Amino acid sequence: MRRNPTEPEKWLWRSLSNGQADGYKFRRQSVVNRFIADFLCPQKALIVEVDGDTHDEAKDRLRDDVLGALGFRVLRVTNHDVMGNLDGVFAAILTALNATPDCWARPHPHPHPSPEGEGLER
Repeated sequence: MRRNPTEPEKWLWRSLSNGQADGYKFRRQSVVNRFIADFLCPQKALIVEVDGDTHDEAKDRLRDDVLGALGFRVLRVTNHDVMGNLDGVFAAILTALNATPDCWARPHPHPHPSPEGEGLER
């Protein structure tokens, strides 16, 4: 799927890649437990799933319950939503990001970095 994403996934990835969602980083097709998440923001443990016409709602609910028990929040959008209202989908993702507490603090520089070049010469 990563090499051959659907058109809605391509469109959404263009909006989520490179920290365009308020600086939050997303990964595509990330393995989470025994599932593959369409898009994952690790810092927020937020998973965004783009659902096509063939999704099984009962299986999706079970999957969401398992991921929820692991501490992940799942936001589901449809292909139709992405293709017809990308701005609205992006706004919903930003709202979910801002409403979800961080799993960890944003990375910051190490307080005691190694001296430049240390360990390179032997």
